[in-house]
Amino acid sequence: MDSKLVKQYGSEILSYRLRTVRQKKRMQYEDFDKKLLKLDKEETHLCKQKNTIIWEPLKPPVQRGWNRFFVLREDVATSKHAAFFENILKKINTCDWSHRKDFMVKYRRFGRKKYRVKKQSLLRPDGWRFNRMGFTDEEKQFFDEVWEMDSRKELVKRYVFREPWRFVLRVRPNVIDKIRRRDAMVESRSQEIRNYLDANNYRYRLDKLLDGGVYKWWKGEREREKNVLKNKPLPRILEEVARGLL
Repeated sequence: MDSKLVKQYGSEILSYRLRTVRQKKRMQYEDFDKKLLKLDKEETHLCKQKNTIIWEPLKPPVQRGWNRFFVLREDVATSKHAAFFENILKKINTCDWSHRKDFMVKYRRFGRKKYRVKKQSLLRPDGWRFNRMGFTDEEKQFFDEVWEMDSRKELVKRYVFREPWRFVLRVRPNVIDKIRRRDAMVESRSQEIRNYLDANNYRYRLDKLLDGGVYKWWKGEREREKNVLKNKPLPRILEEVARGLL
């Protein structure tokens, strides 16, 4: 409380618990943050409700575009190692969608529009994902380590299947035979919350309240890679090396 009020009205005014301008302003910010957290909790609850909505069959089924994926080549599928390569394909197979059956995409060359077949390749997992995909020792022998540049211009080690000729692309119609039952009230309220947070750019403030900052994961990654020799004198470093701590 302001000391001027105490001098003017005496110490008895302290019993009224009057708030200063700064305290009132801080309470407004706190109330607004509580409102954002409440909206985030409500939005999460609505998303869970939409995910638990029952699927119902669509009669008649509808075709929407085409799917393209890899299958075993005919000679490989009839060989005695078909089950072995089928198990590998289940882990590195990719599926693509297109509204055209020939999977042609438009591109420009010298200002003119042309068409070419859309490229599709097998999955090239990085080291972290590759070790968690459950490959056996025999299956790992069919992969080569390749260093590539990622989107952040950093070198990443990836594992590439050594014999991609064993698989061929197959195109199938994308048939939709079931749809999710829609709840108009849930979708309307969810869209209302989304519009309020996005239109007023409150997502940044909400992320800061929930996680302490948008880039917290990147800061944590930098902390894990901190130099262990930083701010250590040379005698201490030599002592830790002799003791086998470094």
